[in-house]
Amino acid sequence: MTEPAETNIELKGLRFRYGAVQALDGVDLTIGSGACGLLGPNGAGKSTLLRILLGFLAPEAGEGRVLGRDIRRDPFAIRRLVGYMPEDDCFLPGLDAVSFTAYFGELSGMPRREAMKRAHDVLFYVGLGEARYRQLETYSAGMRQRIKLAQALVHDPRLLFLDEPTANLDPRGRAEVLDLIKEISSRKDINVLISSHVLSDIEATCSDVVILNKGRVAAQGKLEALKQVDFSLFELRIKGEAEPFLAALRKNRCRVEETEDGLFKLYVPPEVGRIGVFRAAAASGVQVRHFVQSRTSLEDLFARTVGVD
Repeated sequence: MTEPAETNIELKGLRFRYGAVQALDGVDLTIGSGACGLLGPNGAGKSTLLRILLGFLAPEAGEGRVLGRDIRRDPFAIRRLVGYMPEDDCFLPGLDAVSFTAYFGELSGMPRREAMKRAHDVLFYVGLGEARYRQLETYSAGMRQRIKLAQALVHDPRLLFLDEPTANLDPRGRAEVLDLIKEISSRKDINVLISSHVLSDIEATCSDVVILNKGRVAAQGKLEALKQVDFSLFELRIKGEAEPFLAALRKNRCRVEETEDGLFKLYVPPEVGRIGVFRAAAASGVQVRHFVQSRTSLEDLFARTVGVD
């Protein structure tokens, strides 16, 4: 398998099953530099894919490379080059933050003195400098997310795997962690793969996206290009009896959503267009009081790709 210089992850025909459950079913995937989001509904295979990339699971078929290293033959080399922030807590009881972070640096092959120095630096970087001597049991949920990010960064990895990095955070904490991720991914020497179910987090941090569904790659590419879906999105308000109007739209393959404040979102296929919306309104005897075209979002792309409304 040829490994282009800009390719960080390359997979071909990857398969894995848990008993009778096919978790990954022939995954072909290429991920380059920058920040890439990994999306998919529960059971899509996201966590399984990350574990295979890290060498924790061996695929039953297929091949792959991470940073040029073979996922079957070189799992330890991959883990020295990759930082991993797991979704679940991974703390050792009785340790303070700096000892914990330095320990992970040593596990990655750093000399003890260098690992300790680097631990201090990275804890200040993620905003835990003043709390670096506190025991981890005293940390809040937001602080625990930051310490997991710190241990993933301590050995200066070339690639970061972040699994649900904003889990259990309040809005302010989420914004701060997302700012850190954007700053990290803007550096040319660190690339980021973010697995998350929070679509807005991916949209805020990533230029590329991979969507898994039922163990297969359902979509992959530049986020802005993928969002050019095959319908137009409009927002409108009407005066009159809504149901006949909405029924006519649905008959013409339009998808309709109503918000709490009485605003309708219409996903209109190209053969209907805005003229079709006004024709349906006239035939149904309703007045269109507000009609604005909106940009499509990652939520729209996700719904179309995995087949949910």
